[in-house]
Amino acid sequence: MTTTLRPTEPLHRAADGTLSRRYQVCVNSRPVGRVHLTTEPGSGPSAARIHELRIDEPDRGRGRGTVAALAAEEVARGWGCRRIEATVPGEAAAALELTRALGYVLRNRIMEKELDGPAVVLPPGSADRPMTRDEYEIWDRAGRRDYAEDWIRRGVPEAEALAKADRDFGGALPQGPDTANMWLSVLEHEGVPVGDLWLGRRNGHAFVYDVLVRADQRGRGHGRTLMRLAEARATGAGLNRIALNVFAGNTPAERLYESLGYETTEYHLYKTLL
Repeated sequence: MTTTLRPTEPLHRAADGTLSRRYQVCVNSRPVGRVHLTTEPGSGPSAARIHELRIDEPDRGRGRGTVAALAAEEVARGWGCRRIEATVPGEAAAALELTRALGYVLRNRIMEKELDGPAVVLPPGSADRPMTRDEYEIWDRAGRRDYAEDWIRRGVPEAEALAKADRDFGGALPQGPDTANMWLSVLEHEGVPVGDLWLGRRNGHAFVYDVLVRADQRGRGHGRTLMRLAEARATGAGLNRIALNVFAGNTPAERLYESLGYETTEYHLYKTLL
C-alpha cells in the first residue's frame, strides 16, 4: 500500500515570502489524514514548519504518520528549506516519540501553571521596582544578543537568529518599557539589584518572557523569587494562568519551573534537512 500527499489547494505565497499549502494524506488514493506545511515568517524559504499532521483514527498505528512526515520533508526540500520544525502538544506522547524517531531535536518547550491561590509574598529583604529607562537600554541590548545566541546554538543561522531577536523584541515592546500590558521589573535584595523580570499579558494569560539573575548573584534563590514575583504580578492583574518558554538543556531553569508546579503544554522540535 502506498502513502502519498495530495495537494488540496494551490501553493500560497504571502507578501512576506512565506509559503503555505495543505495536503490530504492518501493510501492508494484513499484519504486518511491531512498535513498543513508552511515556511516560517522572517526566515524566507530556509525553515519549514509542519503546522498540522493528523491521521484519522481508524488508520493510526500503521506508520501513516511516519510516511506523511517524511513526505512533508521532501516537499520542504523542494521549497529550498534547510530546516523543518514541528510543535507537539504536551499530552501527545505518541507524536513526540514519532518526531524523535525521525531525528527531530527538542529545541524548547512551553510550560504553564494555574494560579488559583493567594498572591505570593516575597522573601524578607526582597522587593521589586520598575526598570528605569537607562537600565532598559542596557537590558534590551544584552537581551537581544543572548536571545539570538540561544537560537544559534540550536541550529538557526546567525543572520536569521539576529533578525528574529530584533523582530521578537521590537514586536513585543514597540514602546519599550512603556508598552501596554508589559511589566519590566528589577528585583532588589537588601537594596542591591539582583535580577530582572519581563512579564506580559499574552492570549489572555500572563507570560514570562524573560527572567535573569545577575551573574554575581546566582545560586542564592533569586531565580525562585523572580518567578514568585511574576506569579504575584499576574495574580494582581487578575490573570489565573501563567506560561513561559524554556530552552532545552537549561537544566537549572527546567528544574526550578517543575518544582514550582509548571507543566509542559508544548514541545518545539526541529530537524536539519540534508
